[in-house]
Amino acid sequence: MTVCCIPQQNPTLYLFLHKLIHRKHSTQKLTSITQTFSLQFTPFKIVVFLRTLTEYFSLFRNHCSDKDDIHIPFFTDYPNPGDNTIMQQRRPIRRALLSVSDKAGIVEFAQALSLRGVELLSTGGTARLLADAGLAVTEVSDYTGFPEMMDGRVKTLHPKVHGGILGRRDQDDAIMAQHDIKPIDIVVVNLYPFAQTVARENCTLEDAVENIDIGGPTMVRSAAKNHKDVAIVVKSSDYNTIINEIDANEGSLTYETRFDLAIKAFEHTAAYDSMIANYFGALVPPYHGDTDKPSGHFPRTLNLNYIKKQDMRYGENSHQQAAFYIEENIREASVATSIQLQGKALSYNNIADTDAALECVKEFAEPACVIVKHANPCGVAIGGSILDAYERAYKTDPTSAFGGIIAFNRELDEETAQAIISRQFVEVIIAPSASEAALKVTAAKQNVRVLTSGSWQQRVPALDFKRVNGGLLVQDRDLGMVDASQLRVVTERQPSEQELRDALFCWKVAKFVKSNAIVYARDNMTIGIGAGQMSRVYSAKIAGIKAGDEGLEVKGSAMASDAFFPFRDGIDAAAAVGITCVIQPGGSIRDDEVIAAANEHGIAMIFTDMRHFRH
Repeated sequence: MTVCCIPQQNPTLYLFLHKLIHRKHSTQKLTSITQTFSLQFTPFKIVVFLRTLTEYFSLFRNHCSDKDDIHIPFFTDYPNPGDNTIMQQRRPIRRALLSVSDKAGIVEFAQALSLRGVELLSTGGTARLLADAGLAVTEVSDYTGFPEMMDGRVKTLHPKVHGGILGRRDQDDAIMAQHDIKPIDIVVVNLYPFAQTVARENCTLEDAVENIDIGGPTMVRSAAKNHKDVAIVVKSSDYNTIINEIDANEGSLTYETRFDLAIKAFEHTAAYDSMIANYFGALVPPYHGDTDKPSGHFPRTLNLNYIKKQDMRYGENSHQQAAFYIEENIREASVATSIQLQGKALSYNNIADTDAALECVKEFAEPACVIVKHANPCGVAIGGSILDAYERAYKTDPTSAFGGIIAFNRELDEETAQAIISRQFVEVIIAPSASEAALKVTAAKQNVRVLTSGSWQQRVPALDFKRVNGGLLVQDRDLGMVDASQLRVVTERQPSEQELRDALFCWKVAKFVKSNAIVYARDNMTIGIGAGQMSRVYSAKIAGIKAGDEGLEVKGSAMASDAFFPFRDGIDAAAAVGITCVIQPGGSIRDDEVIAAANEHGIAMIFTDMRHFRH
């Protein structure tokens, strides 16, 4: 009996599967899961089911034998993924069905299949493309004897198509022969471009509906269900690998490959249905006239799809496991788009800190440097060059810069790389690009991780997530920022031009400092940073202490606070070290008291009317 192990740590999956596979039916086939799906699931539950099924397949492949695991027996026809002999069992590839929206590489793949004696079936535009390339291809409508109809809405939804995909070799041969159903050994399908369609500004609901693929996902799921006999290909990146394996295995594919392809297929359809569910879910409040309510910005059901980029050695701490997942269609240069050019593998903390550094440095148009430690900037500066910016950022807090993350918004050059490597230990350097000369310098320190993110033109709106136990907090990404025209001076004294520049500079930095955040800055360089304190006045005091420890002159500097001052004590602390300009959101019930304190000390105070809490 084949045994699949479902860890107790995943009770949701365990209980779900037991609802489908009753204990008394211990030999029920694996395929009954998808039969239950077909008969009993409502549209909105499809996404949940597909995610569960994908997770199940992954667990089945990576089965375990821990004594605490719960074992769910299945029919022995399905190979045990732990049995290498069975995993290498082959199925010949004699007939292929190709129907793709993204036609990149499909002609070459079809040519390779044809050269290896594989019969080609195809639909619509794919069939015409292959025929134009000189390939012998049978249109599905000719094979089924049933024409494409309803403007292409009905093409492959036919028993001769799905019978050929779902037919179990040896077991269903007689019924297939009776109805002239030919076995299909490999299905190559990718789906209508729903995501690209709804991303267009002028996309209508009708446009979206017409780009909901029906036949494609049905074929994908049919082939993935019958992965024991059929290979399903949903990614063009797999084309070459498949041809190479066919060549290596005398025209066949192994069960291991078919199983891996099935996992990709279920992931693909789960992601596709998630996009559709999210799109329609977001439309519900406007259709009910609730556009002024916060719920109008978010769907009722949130389905997230991320692709694993890499496994981590461990998580935030060594006893935690971790991995890095990225979005499928990333629209902005980021740590997720970065390419590692040298150095040790990135850790969980490296990625989190690098993201904090890179996102902060993006706020500046001038050459800038941000040094981060434990997700907080410990030094930020702009200058005439990135070397100048680095030298000034480093001065803020050389002690904390040790073992930090350094981000630039210009190409890393040789001179700057040399200054960093000769001066300090650094975990990660990230920049839009790096010169060959700079990489020769950093190569002397092989453990230093050097990343290039690519350049960015603008910040892209997106969602931020924070998991709480049993739930997920979702909000718009904080892209808010004010310029000089939006500021309100609320004190008797107006800020000087220099104070105004410094105030705007440290306001940008404060946005990326953990709350309660206080930033002192002068001449486009941070002087002291107070981060993460439970009381705002202590953040102000720490910023002053930091500046004093490094011998930096605070007198005449600007101070930014990420949120309002609840009492005047923060202003008194700033005045005591020589701050002459304060920028803050305002909005406290004691604003009058705080403004009076600023007037008393001769400090210019600016309100932004925008808060930047960061937790």
